[in-house]
Amino acid sequence: MKFICLTLMFVSGITDSRSAEQYEVVGPADPVLAVAGEDVILPCSVKPNISVVDMRVEWSRPDLRGSLVHLYEDHEDRNTDQIQSYRGRTKLNHQELQRGNASLKLSSVRVSDEGRYKCFIESKSWYDDATVNVKVEAVGGPPVITVDGFDHSGGLHLQCESEGWYPEPDLEWLDSEGVSLSSGTTETHRNTDGFSLKNTITVHHSGKIHCRVKLRHHMLETLIDTSKRDQLLQSLKMVKKQALTHLRIYRVNVILDADSAHPRLIVSDDGKQVRDGNRLKEEDGKDRFDHYLGVLGQGGFSSGSFYFEVQVNDQTMWDLGVARESVDRKGVFRLRPDDGYWIVSLFNGKYRARDSPDVSLSLRVKPQRVGVFVDYEKRLVSFYDVESMSHIYSFTGQSFNEKLYPFVCLGYEFNENSTPLIICD
Repeated sequence: MKFICLTLMFVSGITDSRSAEQYEVVGPADPVLAVAGEDVILPCSVKPNISVVDMRVEWSRPDLRGSLVHLYEDHEDRNTDQIQSYRGRTKLNHQELQRGNASLKLSSVRVSDEGRYKCFIESKSWYDDATVNVKVEAVGGPPVITVDGFDHSGGLHLQCESEGWYPEPDLEWLDSEGVSLSSGTTETHRNTDGFSLKNTITVHHSGKIHCRVKLRHHMLETLIDTSKRDQLLQSLKMVKKQALTHLRIYRVNVILDADSAHPRLIVSDDGKQVRDGNRLKEEDGKDRFDHYLGVLGQGGFSSGSFYFEVQVNDQTMWDLGVARESVDRKGVFRLRPDDGYWIVSLFNGKYRARDSPDVSLSLRVKPQRVGVFVDYEKRLVSFYDVESMSHIYSFTGQSFNEKLYPFVCLGYEFNENSTPLIICD
């Protein structure tokens, strides 16, 4: 028995006497690929293998403010200062810590989880760290094909939309033989959930048309049979009529607030029209816009859904949408969501959504009347060409934390076109 005890002490002495410089924290050489919605393991271990049960194990995101992802110290997890978005989604296997394995399990992966992670391990005598690069892929929803009308030559306009992809995928149209069809530029929009895409094509032949969205090893596809064109046209008219009827359920009576209008603007007595008066009125102490020729609607909305329409025909420069209550009205600022504005615009003959960054809009026809729909709880602002009842643009996944007000604008500092913008009844 004495011989056995001495042997154990001798072996233990060898382990404890190993130079601290011989230990190394190692991670994967290649990026770790994660799929949004699934779980992923971020590898990290000590080589040669020793127990890290008595050590400090810290996972962090160096590129984020308040970078703590997970902390193990004094034999327990201590995540009081953990980044809010990681709460309840990180886990260390405490049994594996005995083998020197400090890999982190990250549950329900999000697009925002992509980035560099640092695995830091520290004992009383040494410390080291390793970097793990995480790449996230998100497979979006199946593409949706809608019939968007016919042109004068009989060409059928088809629109394909899909959302929730990351990184940005490729969208292509194919005929029944699998041959790629030429189409216009794909409109893309980036938000916290990933990329949304929209592409329109005009086809002049009958048959099956496919819309395919591809991302590396993932692919989703939808098809439409254009053989029965008359039925498609009739269905299109019915769908558009129903969509317009549905939106108008949420219609509100917008009255423009003349006290908020830029001094150049003339607001009609009924608050339904606004135009550039081509002269600067004296300031009267009102909290007016002083650079943008803007005006807000009276009353705001902090819940539910609402909808209104603005007649823009013959006006060559406009911005319209909604703005939150506390937006800047003085000085130079951006008409973007970060500054509390959700806007589509016409400027220099080009339509765009004032997102971050701006998104160019390819519209086949010039809108005469624009509908604005807001769903506060769904964090959605959508714009429609009322006459063709076609979708123009949507801001999705937005952050609303105060009242939203209708907003119309005739450009920046001056507008030589005297055509008014009209709130439609």
